[in-house]
Amino acid sequence: MPAAREFLFGPWRAVSVLGVTQIITWGVLFYPPVLTMPLIAAERGWSLSFAMGGFSLALFVGGLVAPRVGALIDRYGGHVVMPCGSLVAAVGLVALVHAAHPVLYLMVWMLLGVAMSAQLYDSAFACLGRIFGAAARQPITFLTLAGGFASTVGWPVARVLLDSVGWRGAYLIYAAVLVLVAAPLHAMLPRVRAVVAARRDDATSDVPVVLPAKGLTFVLVAAAFGAYAFVPSGLSAHLLAIFGRAGIDAATVVMIGALFGPSQVAARLCEFIFARNVHPLLMVRSAVTLLVCAFALLAVLGISLPTAAAFAVMFGMANGLFTIARGTLPLALFGPVGYGLLVGRLAGPWLLMQSVAPLALAFVVERTSDAGALMVVAGFAMAALACLLSIRRPTASGSV
Repeated sequence: MPAAREFLFGPWRAVSVLGVTQIITWGVLFYPPVLTMPLIAAERGWSLSFAMGGFSLALFVGGLVAPRVGALIDRYGGHVVMPCGSLVAAVGLVALVHAAHPVLYLMVWMLLGVAMSAQLYDSAFACLGRIFGAAARQPITFLTLAGGFASTVGWPVARVLLDSVGWRGAYLIYAAVLVLVAAPLHAMLPRVRAVVAARRDDATSDVPVVLPAKGLTFVLVAAAFGAYAFVPSGLSAHLLAIFGRAGIDAATVVMIGALFGPSQVAARLCEFIFARNVHPLLMVRSAVTLLVCAFALLAVLGISLPTAAAFAVMFGMANGLFTIARGTLPLALFGPVGYGLLVGRLAGPWLLMQSVAPLALAFVVERTSDAGALMVVAGFAMAALACLLSIRRPTASGSV
């Protein structure tokens, strides 16, 4: 555990800065659309699917540019790239307020997709990997502990702003927060000298055996990440509605949904206390196995209040651990050299799948049933687990 002053003056300042900015950027860029899109669609006479399509397009573009963003962080550092992302996001939000033409609206979301790629977890992980090298696991865990509160803060704040100043005023306030708070904080991230010092501190530790970031192992990791990404993206858009259609009243459904965030944080805290020396591959396999068991619970017992609550808790715990693994598994398997580019390459499939999941699952619900939709999501979870079980840890001989 680092000393308290390290969170202000040493390399660990990056964790303090990113802990605050991740709550801001997730709360500004990722969580509000589920609340703002119906208002935008109604005001401009668009369908809700078109309005939400802009957000999906942003995630798609974010996946395309993620490798480039990661490479830029490797080269210039997060203290250069992430403030630029904050400013680009602010410009995009202001433009969104005035983008009345459908084509311009989609173009603005493409710009916001670039900004998301330079703001959310993948760029933060790349920044920590550049600063801490092979010792980045603990900082990544600390960061995800803070980031777990983003939805807890983001949705209530969005609701208050929408009720008081409307969606236009909310986005203008968000833009101001990005310019006045997020960008200056990102500029305070440790620079190259702090990186060198942090790596020298670790110079006495054993050098872990790692694999080249290519070949079958990389493909399996990318496939596992991409398959899993379908799960939280699809369920975040449809799970509560599925529970509601199963006969659970609206107020109780909201309470069940509220279990997800604390379960994520609890799982991450347990990982830090009890499992920080467990290899990330074993941890992420356990997390996805827990998720598969959660789907089996619904399949065997059906959707009721107890099973829905249990599913939300198990899903939250699994997702909390998987988020840590997104940063730590590539580091453990492939090492810290070129880590930003590596994280960006792995973020591509994640964001691309994340962009299509809500629409694809809506199609499944309309054409089949809620049970069919849950089966599809469970299939993606099992595919991710199969990929993870096929990965072998690197050995001294470099085999996999």
